[in-house]
Amino acid sequence: MPQAEFAIGRSDGQEEDARLKALASTGILDTAPEANFDAITRLAAEYFKADTVLLGFADESRVWTKSYWGEPVRELPRKQSIFERVLAEDGSVVVPNINDDPEYRERRFPLRRLDPLSFASAPVRTVDGKILGTLTIFSCEPRRAMAVTELRMLESLADIAAGQLELRRLRKALNGNRLRHERTIETVTGIWPRKSDLRQALEKKQFVLYYQPEVELTTRRIIGLEALIRWQHPDRGLIPPMDFIPIAEETGLILPIGDWGLSEACHQMRLWRSEDPEQAGPRVCVNLSARQFSREGLADHVEALLRRTGVSSQQLGLEMTESSLIPDPGTAMEVLGSLRRLGVSLLLDDFGTGYSSLNHLHSLPFDVLKIDRSFVARMTEGEQPLQIVRTIVELARVMGMDVVAEGIETNEQYMLLRRLGCRFGQGYLFSRPEPAETISAMLRLPGRILPDLEAPQAATN
Repeated sequence: MPQAEFAIGRSDGQEEDARLKALASTGILDTAPEANFDAITRLAAEYFKADTVLLGFADESRVWTKSYWGEPVRELPRKQSIFERVLAEDGSVVVPNINDDPEYRERRFPLRRLDPLSFASAPVRTVDGKILGTLTIFSCEPRRAMAVTELRMLESLADIAAGQLELRRLRKALNGNRLRHERTIETVTGIWPRKSDLRQALEKKQFVLYYQPEVELTTRRIIGLEALIRWQHPDRGLIPPMDFIPIAEETGLILPIGDWGLSEACHQMRLWRSEDPEQAGPRVCVNLSARQFSREGLADHVEALLRRTGVSSQQLGLEMTESSLIPDPGTAMEVLGSLRRLGVSLLLDDFGTGYSSLNHLHSLPFDVLKIDRSFVARMTEGEQPLQIVRTIVELARVMGMDVVAEGIETNEQYMLLRRLGCRFGQGYLFSRPEPAETISAMLRLPGRILPDLEAPQAATN
């Protein structure tokens, strides 16, 4: 019997040209391995007990393997490939037993050491639905028909891969904007702020902490606060962190500024506890820079600060981004372990925007992950962004971690997150970052429960 040809699955050449243009914009072909994609294939292999898992992206003639688990495969012909079938179906393809499917019965797959008898493949799409690649699991044994929940899990993992492609574009835009911002030239004073400006701000105690509540989504009860630094400049007013933190990082002043922020947060926690001795103070989370995190004796410094201020370690949370962990994963594990032994909470901030999100989630001892606001903002744009958030929440649940969704700004986002089972969140819908005095008033609310979200003041935040 001649081998069946798969339909190309495109309405015309323009559609394929648009798909190839979208693929080129990701810069994904023929690139070095990335831990995020390897984590996706590993998780798929573990979940489905697969013999081989391939994550590949197709150009005009080839399917290029970005990541694999099992048999190493670099690239495959696109003609008659599973990618062609997924493209033609415009969706997932499941074949529980190749011997029962005439389209595959006499066809051998181009895998050197594996002659699979079953497979399932899910599309990896752009935000507007173009199929760039597939996530495919192979088994040497026939499998029972895939349950709906299993297919959704495979599609969810494919959606996470799609999210990583989209974040490539976002990172590039963000880095470009940041570079332009850091090189802004003022006519009179030159680059501002200078190192001397930041040192003077420290000496004159011009930095202040604002706090943004983290709430339990089902009750709107304040369960924690994130401490966020601001610069109260005598002439320029309140300056946001993006206007001075990059220069602080570059000049090394981020260390004394970070130490000040950590100390100030602990003193404020002690003050809140004294204002209401009957209630335990809220957990306050402080962001650590990459330089702070790589500093020798970080755990000793935190322990000494807790003893000096009399704050319980359970009240302190330390947030770090993935970029602060990547340079030396071995040291990261050691530092996190020493902090964990102190009893402080460890939070992985901006989850999803780094190169090794899933890898870190799988191996490092975090208590909480914070879903990056870019995911939350896109939740209402379609099923794919929503599925990415759903999968992150489920993965965290399986690993025994709490989840905080960042950047909640609308009731629609709030209700979707609740339906997805996300327990905690923060964002302008509940409260903007506020000075300590305003937060003190919030903490005196009955049960620390914020007003009904339908109230006018919530809608205008």
